[in-house]
Amino acid sequence: MTNPLTEGMASNATNIVLRRYNLVEKYKKDPAAIIAYIHDKALSDDRRDTLYALAELSYLYGERLEKSVAVDKQVLAPDYFLVASIYAYLFLLDDRSDPASNAFDIRARTAIDLYNFGLWRGMATGDAGALKLSAVVRTLPVGTLAITVDLTKYPWKLEEFERFEPVDNYVIRGISIRNRSKGVGSALIGVKKKSQEIPFPQAVPTTIFLRINANLVELTAGTATASLEFYSAYDDNILEVKGRRAPLETDTTTPAAYVLETSQLWGLGMGAFLGNKFESIPNGLHLTQPYRPGRIPVVFVHGTFSNPAWWAEMLNTLRGDPILQQKYQFWAFLYNSSAPIVASASDLRDALKNKFTQLDPEGKDPALREMVVVGHSQGGLLTKLTVVETGDSLVYALTGKDLDSLGLPEEKKVETKRLLVVEPVPEVKRVIFISTPHRGSILSKGWVRSLIRKIVTLPAKIFDTSLSLSDYYTKDVKRIIGNSVGSTSIDGMSPDSPILKTLAATSLAPGVVGHSIIAVKGEGDPKLGNDGVVAYTSAHLDGMESEFIVRSGHSSQGHPFTIEEVRRILLEHLGTQAKPIQ
Repeated sequence: MTNPLTEGMASNATNIVLRRYNLVEKYKKDPAAIIAYIHDKALSDDRRDTLYALAELSYLYGERLEKSVAVDKQVLAPDYFLVASIYAYLFLLDDRSDPASNAFDIRARTAIDLYNFGLWRGMATGDAGALKLSAVVRTLPVGTLAITVDLTKYPWKLEEFERFEPVDNYVIRGISIRNRSKGVGSALIGVKKKSQEIPFPQAVPTTIFLRINANLVELTAGTATASLEFYSAYDDNILEVKGRRAPLETDTTTPAAYVLETSQLWGLGMGAFLGNKFESIPNGLHLTQPYRPGRIPVVFVHGTFSNPAWWAEMLNTLRGDPILQQKYQFWAFLYNSSAPIVASASDLRDALKNKFTQLDPEGKDPALREMVVVGHSQGGLLTKLTVVETGDSLVYALTGKDLDSLGLPEEKKVETKRLLVVEPVPEVKRVIFISTPHRGSILSKGWVRSLIRKIVTLPAKIFDTSLSLSDYYTKDVKRIIGNSVGSTSIDGMSPDSPILKTLAATSLAPGVVGHSIIAVKGEGDPKLGNDGVVAYTSAHLDGMESEFIVRSGHSSQGHPFTIEEVRRILLEHLGTQAKPIQ
């Protein structure tokens, strides 16, 4: 159907109204006068199609004004866009003797789109077209509208945001699916202000809805009021308008893509592994969305040469699920993947504990105690080190003695205990291992480890937290991994690593449920295969609740079958059964 949004032209329905009043040619010459004329007619003419025509004609004129070279005309464009939104709203919801449009009337969907687009373009009255979303009295070409702001159902304060931007100003790249639900309201990117606690950009998928508490007569008389309502796309997306239930227009993908595009994350991979970007990395746990009590955290832990951006495909899909969106909140752990595994795992455990204390110091949020941790590759090893109790087994694997028998100086003993005597994080109740080298990587050969040691520069902070127990190592351990201060995570992922061998044989803590997703390239018996980095025999763990094979290379976290399996597991965690992929 031809309309202002598809072809930049009035639809046949609008042309019918123009012809009714013999205004087709006159509209071309003086749109403002004709809009005012038809508006006056609509005050006494109850036919609903007049309101629809006014919505289209006002939107078209707004676009003409916006493209004008005259600044005094450009500034009028938002007023006509807002008027278009009001007319569309009244076409759909005004009380008139002419019946409201039904679900089969194509004008209804177009009117919703005119309302949505007209709303955000009508609010673009700031510098360079920035949105101004505040209480204001707008003097419009056909009347006056007093707008108030309603944050009743919005979980954040406006002062927490740097700005809001329309999702329709952006084209998505890097993510295959755009999760956008059709409905009423204008979908926005709510860009939160940066802080020391939130060093990376954080964007909230927001929808605004202008609830008009007036009719056309009141708008003309200057007594019309409206409420600008804010909603989070993470919440229940149904609102009630005049006794009718309507879904909100939402977009959870564009804000996520905006964060990735405007942050350092894409660049934190190989450079960080080599050590030349480590100091710029805010090593720790980062919330990809503002904390919401009552929602279970899912923590993603990336692998080697990687960063949280590699979870974008999975995160986008999971957030697009209406059940998971309401029940979970998604976090990510960022770390230097060249650091020794036990050091990174200790940082992860500390980060989780600190976050719990920060967010819920009184322990009132039970959802925080049902956490799910998902780890890919090396991240899976860090994940396992959140849900095991090792006692002195890791210390013994390196030294042949328990911790107390080593006779370490007190300071070194405390640090060794923090890194190697692992206690489970009690809040973590379920873990998912993806392409995880529990028994080492087929690429962690001796010559590879020697080369990595030569080119990786571990910063001083890593040396400060690394083990320096080489004098206490057994001869076999010294032969296998050498001096631990110079070792990297690649050493830790060697099939010969005593730490890895011991960890692989350590069961998950009681009450923790584990799942394995194992990538295998090609066809044939998966038990004989590998993903190019990790063999099936290394990724397999006995005692898991489930094991799922995905035919993929090592970077399997973005594979649709992997994502669907994680979705199934998260639904299972809620007590909802989903059928496994056949």
